[in-house]
Amino acid sequence: MSRAIIAILRGITPEEVTAVGAALVEAGIDRIEVPLNSPDPVESIRRLVVAFGDRALIGAGTVLTVQDVADVAGVGGKLIVSPDCNPEVIEAAKATGLQSFPGVMTPTECFTALRHGADGLKFFPASQIGPGGLRAIRAVLPSDTATFAVGGAGADNFADWFDAGATGFGIGTAIYRPGDTAADTARKAATIVAAYDKAAR
Repeated sequence: MSRAIIAILRGITPEEVTAVGAALVEAGIDRIEVPLNSPDPVESIRRLVVAFGDRALIGAGTVLTVQDVADVAGVGGKLIVSPDCNPEVIEAAKATGLQSFPGVMTPTECFTALRHGADGLKFFPASQIGPGGLRAIRAVLPSDTATFAVGGAGADNFADWFDAGATGFGIGTAIYRPGDTAADTARKAATIVAAYDKAAR
């Protein structure tokens, strides 16, 4: 089954990214972002694209500028995730054929993102919005809007978020922390995938 989980590998290095990426893909997670405030992130993205680009959607998080989008596209990345709603970044991603998931918290930001072509919305930090907040905003969004809860969604509350209208999740420290081995990531990913599959039924 296809799972709407984006693994966030903040702090990962190019030397370890391929093994960690393999653990994620083998666990059934086929969307991976390397935040651009990680060490040498564009090289990590390039290595992931080379190894898994035919099986997974690879790209960057913490994308703040149009130049960032160009850098990611230049190494074959296809996913642009931002902490904020920047129309210029959204438009640059779409003009380059990349998927765009800007960060939003309010209805104004949601509709601004959608009007500029966003593929989905990253509700961040989800812990501040809560399932109740998402449920209220979902009532006014187009019914087919992809809504990802990031920063406060995890194995213990996937069901609550699904009930509120979330269609996917971004998972950071619950799946990878700097210094984790590929085996650590494999174990964490298995827990996340099992909880997701149970909640999605």
